[in-house]
Amino acid sequence: MPVRLTLFVMMALEFFIWGAWLPLIFGYLPSLGFNPLEQSLILSAFPVASIVGMFFSNQWADRSGSPERVLAASHLIGGLAILGCGFTRSFWPFFVLMLVHCLFYVPTISITNSIAFANLRNGRDFGLVRMGGTVGWILAAWPFTFVFVNWAAVEAAQPQGFVAWLGTALGNPLTGDAAKAAASWTFVVAGAASLALAAFSLVLPRSSAAAPTSSGATRTAWAEAFALLRHPFFLVLWLVTLADSFVHNAYFNWTGVFLGTAREAGGVGIAANWITPVMSIGQVMEILTMLVLGATLKRLGWRTTMVVGILGHAARFLVYAFFPASAATIIAVQMLHGICYAFFFATVYIFVDAYSAKDIRASAQGLFNLQILGIGALLANVICPWLMQSVYTTGGVTDFKSLFMVPLAVATLAAIGLALFFRPPDARPATA
Repeated sequence: MPVRLTLFVMMALEFFIWGAWLPLIFGYLPSLGFNPLEQSLILSAFPVASIVGMFFSNQWADRSGSPERVLAASHLIGGLAILGCGFTRSFWPFFVLMLVHCLFYVPTISITNSIAFANLRNGRDFGLVRMGGTVGWILAAWPFTFVFVNWAAVEAAQPQGFVAWLGTALGNPLTGDAAKAAASWTFVVAGAASLALAAFSLVLPRSSAAAPTSSGATRTAWAEAFALLRHPFFLVLWLVTLADSFVHNAYFNWTGVFLGTAREAGGVGIAANWITPVMSIGQVMEILTMLVLGATLKRLGWRTTMVVGILGHAARFLVYAFFPASAATIIAVQMLHGICYAFFFATVYIFVDAYSAKDIRASAQGLFNLQILGIGALLANVICPWLMQSVYTTGGVTDFKSLFMVPLAVATLAAIGLALFFRPPDARPATA
């Protein structure tokens, strides 16, 4: 198999795992009877794992000389843990299994990035390989449209012809306990994909650790990665990444609930079995954005490309706040997700690879995943449920407009900060 195709498949499986369970877990946890504190603890497992992984798994991948085998071991253990989440309904077993899964899964996002960059001749080709992750996320989302169908109602309706059958199926979503039971399959599917990637990792191209090249080569890889922050442009980008990560995770926290809430209550009123496909429209657009990312970077440069990505978040929440009654507009604006992710987060990964020493590749990626998947997500998973349920909900009705003004303001300020203060040198530094 050609190297780029191998890396593409690796990314597809990597993000299929995450995409299988993340979009629906925000509604699934309350259905199990978990209170807001318990929900926050479970959702915090992912960002906590990103912080822990910075000091252990990424260090292991950088110094072991065999990151693909670290990837295999991580997905074997993490896959078995997420499988267990599909078969438990009690808080403590669910929390422990999710924590184990995240501790082993989250660092693999940095590791797959570093494996990809190590095997690509040009870092700007990363967009084409990372597009596999988008495809994987979409493949994880759409099948659940049919998992959440009330097939008894479809059979009772006896539709004639494929078009009538499809319309009947999509018009009869599961509800209540039946929907809760179906949602548990998301974790089973994620576990199966994780075990598949564990096996596939053994046939990945070898990415032996680079010889230490930085001036602090005797230090641990994570310490050298943190030393990158002594460069002002790196520090500015790191802080802006934290702000954009909060906004990005606010989207995942709130969008599913917003789409599913009835119109009379301020939401969009989309049926439960359509929520995941609607949100996956952004991933479809992400494919197209990834295809042009290399050309966009060449034409616009680092700063402008990333500013456009952040402003995509601001535009999406602007539409959420002021045009909630138009379902068509809300659905169409999901396409901005491609710009938000590719033009900022994917560009950040390419920038980090270009401006960091190769012997700390996974740890440098982990430094920014500390913000993207760690601290930013942790803040969002603690603050977002509180804002929605306690601050902007009165009498059971949520003031979505005021709620969405929060990430709109944060994204706008982050874009302004990046535009004013991010000034990377023309040539990358020779050392970390």
